[in-house]
Amino acid sequence: MDELKIFSPATVANVSCGFDSLGLAIDALGDEMTFTKTKDKGVKISLITGANLPVEAENNAAGVVALAMLEKHSVDFGITMTMHKGFSPGSGLGSSAASAAGAAFGVNELLGKPFSQLELTQFAMLGEEAACGTQIADNVAGVIFGGFVLIRSYHPLDIIKLPVPSELRVVGIHPQIEVKTKDARDVLPKDVPLKDAVTQWANVGGLISGLHSNDYNLISNSLTDVIVEPARKHLIPHFDLVKSEAIKAGALGAGISGSGPTIFALCKGDEIAEKVYNAIDKAYQNKNIDYNLFTSKISTEGVKIIS
Repeated sequence: MDELKIFSPATVANVSCGFDSLGLAIDALGDEMTFTKTKDKGVKISLITGANLPVEAENNAAGVVALAMLEKHSVDFGITMTMHKGFSPGSGLGSSAASAAGAAFGVNELLGKPFSQLELTQFAMLGEEAACGTQIADNVAGVIFGGFVLIRSYHPLDIIKLPVPSELRVVGIHPQIEVKTKDARDVLPKDVPLKDAVTQWANVGGLISGLHSNDYNLISNSLTDVIVEPARKHLIPHFDLVKSEAIKAGALGAGISGSGPTIFALCKGDEIAEKVYNAIDKAYQNKNIDYNLFTSKISTEGVKIIS
């Protein structure tokens, strides 16, 4: 293989109760990236559209990943990449993860697939570190493994792919404001009361059990965050209104995607997803804040070759 084009999906991280440990891939939003072998060694990013990002490989999340992989697996060719960002950086939907994990997947294909999905996730985490300052795995693992993922452990890295009930849908609203990841992390509590910790890890267990058993009521009851959401929600205008209107319209639950500002809602079936979409749209009208809305299936495949 000398060239390929891929689709690298957006992701929802945390999924309410699973801070830094749960993520899911979205089918309807993502980046398109191309990878081409070249005679000149090294990594070159020849074009980026859809966002203002550095084209120098060493300063770009995707470029950092590609450089690390070529250093680990020596070859007699170079790689040129292009990127079209299908959604905005700073959205809370894993923009840097789509770039980093997309690069890991695409480069691995050109190398003859010497690296496992777990190793690709570790490379992609280097891109997250370059973009955000931290080697977080929930978004990039969602891209590479697809579907729902659980980061069971970071040291050593252990990722569990979880089943996805067939009728599960995601609705999201991205208010056109900026929430810096650093700011969103700075407001988090340094200490957590034991009763809140018990509630939170019980909800994580409930959510995972609900996914395995296709129990939408259990999924709904488990989509509660008593630690992170209360500390962060003030950063997102009208968060409580959107969440309450989504649940009134039939959503299983709603919360902050990653560090925000996107608010996500999980729904059972297309009909309810449409009702939730319309309810969120109505709630945010006349608020003097631009926004984008989406509804999507969950991408069980994750990153994939499209040509």
